[in-house]
Amino acid sequence: MDLALPAAWLRTEDAVTEEPVDIDRALVAKAQRGDRAAFEQIVRRHQRGLWHLARRYVRSDADAADVTQQAFVRAYQALANFRGDASVRSWLYRIAINLSLNTVRDRGREQPSELADDALTIAATGADRLEGSQRAAALRAAIAELPPKQKLVLELRVFDELSFREVAVLADCTENAAKVSFHFAVKRLRSLLGSEGIEP
Repeated sequence: MDLALPAAWLRTEDAVTEEPVDIDRALVAKAQRGDRAAFEQIVRRHQRGLWHLARRYVRSDADAADVTQQAFVRAYQALANFRGDASVRSWLYRIAINLSLNTVRDRGREQPSELADDALTIAATGADRLEGSQRAAALRAAIAELPPKQKLVLELRVFDELSFREVAVLADCTENAAKVSFHFAVKRLRSLLGSEGIEP
């Protein structure tokens, strides 16, 4: 079984083209002056990205939706304090990451519930689809084995397509340290996948 890492994962330079942050900053400035429609635009622009970010941390789509909603509520409440030191997207992602980690911590205190009888039923799939899902599962398992900082940097860079500058803000490190963490994360993934007999 061949599991090739996407070429985008192997590059360390910032090839992601960023939309000018001026649009978000202009919307924040309007929202700070009381323009609710401007904040609604911010929500529309970033809702999907925040949901996907939260979903990688929490157990369900519903939990991810709750975290996303809470993140926007917190952002709205803190809007007056936004100084623009980071991009609006980085600011929102930091809020969502903190809320996601809080949710995971709080869920860890709950007692596990019984699974429904049909919870493990798997629909029939074609061989190609099954093989693809097995490779994806192996990749997810390998990512879960990464040290926390490397996992965070890799996920923000690959899944959220953030620049290393934005990743550095969210990971609370320098841009160079983010690049180094990303490099070692990719190297570790290759090692983990190779040890499982999956050709990277």
